Amino acid sequence: MALIYILDDEAGGQTLQIRGDLHKYLIKVRRHKEGDELSFRARQNIEVLHNYKLERVEARSAELSLISSKTEEVKSKKSLHIGWCVIDSNSIEKVLPSLCEIGVEKISFITCDRSQKNFKLDFKRFDRIQEAAMQQCGRSTYIEFDTYKNTKEFIDKFPHTNVFDFCEHSLQDYSDIKTVLIGCEGGFSSKERELLSPLKRFRLDTPMVLRSESAVLAVASKIVL
Repeated sequence: MALIYILDDEAGGQTLQIRGDLHKYLIKVRRHKEGDELSFRARQNIEVLHNYKLERVEARSAELSLISSKTEEVKSKKSLHIGWCVIDSNSIEKVLPSLCEIGVEKISFITCDRSQKNFKLDFKRFDRIQEAAMQQCGRSTYIEFDTYKNTKEFIDKFPHTNVFDFCEHSLQDYSDIKTVLIGCEGGFSSKERELLSPLKRFRLDTPMVLRSESAVLAVASKIVL
């Protein structure tokens, strides 16, 4: 898949030099040539889109000159905050690019009663994964990550959360949902269900049991897209 823009911390200068893997990708894989125009963003000022012209291509490097810079933020029109009970990091990493493309704004990882306690979340790695997705889909905002020690702590902070759960209510209108809580494998414990009982609960209209990561993707798509 082609890159909509390229993240480079030197972007914004009058000239830009590219080398190494990026040079190989742009020149040998994507076959860009002198005269082509490419878009860049810098992490420290990511809302600004810089357009460059490829001026000179050499065997191991290339030089580009700045054409224009303009503020052009690309993000979802709808805000969604997901409270996600912690599952295997490998499963999170597999769906994270899709959640980035869908437009999820924030993910809070919660240590629920049925979460395995040995899973370690590497937010720096998550950022690298979403950066790759951002460059491919054009998004210019990062998903925000944070953590909560338990379900109660999360609900106390976000009392208007909607809960995805096994229940009778199949939701038809998702337009009012701003925050949604999704359990881990095995769902919520009886203690957690008691805590969550005053909140609005819903399910998807399917007879199949979804894995936690499948539920996150499906619910996010319903709400945001």
